[in-house]
Amino acid sequence: MKALVTGGRGFLGRYIIEKLLEKKWSVSSLSRLPDPELLKLGVPTITASVTDKAALVAACAGMDVVFHVAAKVGMGGPWSEFYKTNVIGTQNVIKACLHNGVTRLVYTSSPSVVFDGNDHDLLDESTPYPTKYLAHYPETKAMAEREVLRANGRDGLLTCSLRPHLVWGPRDTNLIPRLIDRAKKGKVKIIGDGNNVVSNVYVENAADAHLLAAEKLAAGSPASGSPVAGSTYFIAQPEPVKLWDWINEILEGLDLPRVTRKVPFGVAYTAGGAMELVYRALGLRSEPMMTRFLAQQLARNHHYSIEKARRELGWEPAIGHKEGMARLIADFKGGQSQVSIATVR
Repeated sequence: MKALVTGGRGFLGRYIIEKLLEKKWSVSSLSRLPDPELLKLGVPTITASVTDKAALVAACAGMDVVFHVAAKVGMGGPWSEFYKTNVIGTQNVIKACLHNGVTRLVYTSSPSVVFDGNDHDLLDESTPYPTKYLAHYPETKAMAEREVLRANGRDGLLTCSLRPHLVWGPRDTNLIPRLIDRAKKGKVKIIGDGNNVVSNVYVENAADAHLLAAEKLAAGSPASGSPVAGSTYFIAQPEPVKLWDWINEILEGLDLPRVTRKVPFGVAYTAGGAMELVYRALGLRSEPMMTRFLAQQLARNHHYSIEKARRELGWEPAIGHKEGMARLIADFKGGQSQVSIATVR
């Protein structure tokens, strides 16, 4: 079997590629930057953006499955950049699949596509999209997800969308390095009362879900008895965590001070709105320290049911929290992961 992974140079994309290689798939990667490490694994790497239609058409030629993981993430920057990559880029991926007769497309989405700023407690995939978004990332990811689901069944293409939440683990270049960077600068503060509960997922478990989705899509369309085609799935560890307890668990494991200082949610939310206005007025492309969306994410509950993924994908997280944390701490203490200030999905 042959697969293309867009964003294969990224954190989750790399794990998906490695899982596919373990299963003896022929895998190619498409990313904006070259990746010597993937080349060492014998993975052909196309250096291009998903906004490059011609490159995508060429990259999808002969593929059985496309895993569309690439996205623009973050809390700052103009709408046009998010729309171009996340929406137009996804449309380009769909068109390239249809042009080449690719039969399966697995899209990496995010639970933030349904986040409305309120507490989300064990919600399932019936949760509707909100009518208003406070950030470009979740809004454009929701638009892209709709495109993927609408494409299901078109000219033999079967699609589904996975929503992994707070992906973490060894070699993370996003969430954990960002936390470490801010913690060392004394810039991490608890937003709200510190008791909010969230879903997260260990990276290998998230990668496993993607492979299972591709396998289940091969079984056919809903009309032939497979419910996976045209469906969405929350992907998370079985048990949610208290966000700030988990953050402190990570910091303590890395011999960094615990976070104890608190900022009321209302103060953080107001400050985030003010920062957004200033950055927009000045045309700044960097990311504000706080935004309204980030304040909500750091203070509200957002955890989701994985029963649909268990039932329809046959997915069960193989690596638990304790084992995953031991691997993450060992990796970062060993200095193997590079610190970045990128933002997670």
